[in-house]
Amino acid sequence: MRSAVVVLLLTCQLCAAPALAGAWLREKGKTFVASTFSITYFYDISQSTYLEYGLRDELTLGADITTFQSSLGLQSGSATLFLRLPLGEPTDRGRWAYDLGAGAGWVGDIVSPHVKAGLSWGRGFSVKEKNGWLSVDASVKWDFGLGSQKIKLDSTAGLDFSNFASGMLQLFVSSTPAGTFTKVAPSVIFSPKGGKYRFQVGSEIPVDAPENTSIKLGLWRQF
Repeated sequence: MRSAVVVLLLTCQLCAAPALAGAWLREKGKTFVASTFSITYFYDISQSTYLEYGLRDELTLGADITTFQSSLGLQSGSATLFLRLPLGEPTDRGRWAYDLGAGAGWVGDIVSPHVKAGLSWGRGFSVKEKNGWLSVDASVKWDFGLGSQKIKLDSTAGLDFSNFASGMLQLFVSSTPAGTFTKVAPSVIFSPKGGKYRFQVGSEIPVDAPENTSIKLGLWRQF
């Protein structure tokens, strides 16, 4: 029974993490960092930091760290270190990449190591001289401590409204031993003129439990 509860709690925490991965690799020496904070009406709080660094033009090092505190005070989290590499050459139909990672998740004082493998596709497009992008990220995470696996399928559609604002719509689907969870996440990203940061304002809406909708604030920087 305790294992089932841990799986469920860890699943809920992980479903709160944003999906920022994609098929685009970082240029050598370039870094991207995104920090996100979200909160629900019931004061479930999630914080995440996502980082990518271009070790080479065809090799990106990344880290994905998320912490979660439920309204009941239970604390949990997850940290994954990964490498992303291109899969084939980019074409007019898009580009592919894959990533391999390892890390650990925790719920209270229970720590469980995991490994992760992912496959990503992405492509750019234009609508009336406005640039946009599409991406699909599929991944499988094997949890050794809990003896379970998690399958995720995340999709993103984005469009630049202007030089200073973009819109993004994401769909997150997760399948775990505790069930299947689906979230819709609309957001707007602001890019102040001459600024080094981009600001994200949005929400995440669980399809089966809209009362658990969270408000999300993010800060992005590339350098």
